[in-house]
Amino acid sequence: MDFKYFLPTTVDVGLGLSNSVGEMYRKEQVDKVFIITDRGIRKAGILEGILNSLEENVISVDIYDEVIPNPNAESIMNGVEKLKSSGATQVLAVGGGSSIDTAKGVAIMMQNEGNILDYEGVGLIKHPGVDLTVIPTTAGTGSEVTASTIVTDAKTQFKAAVISPYLFPKKTILDAELIVGLPQEITAATGMDALTHAIESYTSKTANPISQALAIQAIKMISAHIKNTYFVGNNLESRENMLIASLLAGAAFSQSRLGNVHAISHTFGGVFDIPHGIANATLLPFVMEFNLPACPEKMADIAEAMGEDTIGLSSYDAGKKAIEAVIKLNQSLQIPNNIKDIGVNLDYLSKLVEDSMRSGNVLINPRLTKANDIEQIIKNAYNGELHV
Repeated sequence: MDFKYFLPTTVDVGLGLSNSVGEMYRKEQVDKVFIITDRGIRKAGILEGILNSLEENVISVDIYDEVIPNPNAESIMNGVEKLKSSGATQVLAVGGGSSIDTAKGVAIMMQNEGNILDYEGVGLIKHPGVDLTVIPTTAGTGSEVTASTIVTDAKTQFKAAVISPYLFPKKTILDAELIVGLPQEITAATGMDALTHAIESYTSKTANPISQALAIQAIKMISAHIKNTYFVGNNLESRENMLIASLLAGAAFSQSRLGNVHAISHTFGGVFDIPHGIANATLLPFVMEFNLPACPEKMADIAEAMGEDTIGLSSYDAGKKAIEAVIKLNQSLQIPNNIKDIGVNLDYLSKLVEDSMRSGNVLINPRLTKANDIEQIIKNAYNGELHV
């Protein structure tokens, strides 16, 4: 078995830890920081403790709060110009996946020529970017420990993946105090995003023992804590466990990549601007059903990790339990059981199939996948047709 595992990101976990970033930067003799976030984060006051810490340590700040959902190349390149004008030497991302992906793109394009879309694919970035620290405010994307950023091409409505070891953040800070007030719908969408990452990573053709160990632990933790974060909300232990689980899932798929859920869901974001986590959650049972014949043993592992009773069952029947567990979880979190209800229009079916097949995730999906398979998965998901 030949494989490599590489994770250069330093991870710090602790309640209130985001309020000490000023001390961190002062020790590193940094005098100016460029914060990338969105206006919702800024308006909610989530930056307050971070800004106070920077001020107390005499570190000046410029804030770029023009992050958009499903960030496009234009928003990233605009951030690059703002960073150049700022003169800051460090980037600090505070927010969810869109803020982190934007910050990754901005940081890397400070040291590379052209447009971020010029680097679509694997390993095309030539130079490391400026240092990036990430403070996630959702528990879902795992982007804080991955070597990729997803960028929408506004002209083609295609979500391009840029993948390079240079995209790993230098440091990640997990502070559950920042996500206690997360709205229920975002808690659900981002939590199911993390579960999708873990499940697709675990079953990927390029998974390895390290990535699978991280993925299965993430599945266990998400299954144990996601309902508490959704129904209670202010339980710091569950919030922190979800942050850690999301990071574990990210650390897993940073090596193994993903599968058909992401191949398809990225097209939903590009064409319909559907939030990524909701797209993943609604698609997940349908892709799991498609994949079951190719990896029943791994699906049985997932069922067990999700707390299902699989004693005495064949691997195939135990694997069905994993699909049923995801369906029940979606129902509990008020996530639709079909993609029609989230805004998918089958008038665009040919483009959705074409763009999905363009994704490298199709190649590492556990079951061999052709264009007609993608089409059928989308149709099944549109009509809410499952046969488990």
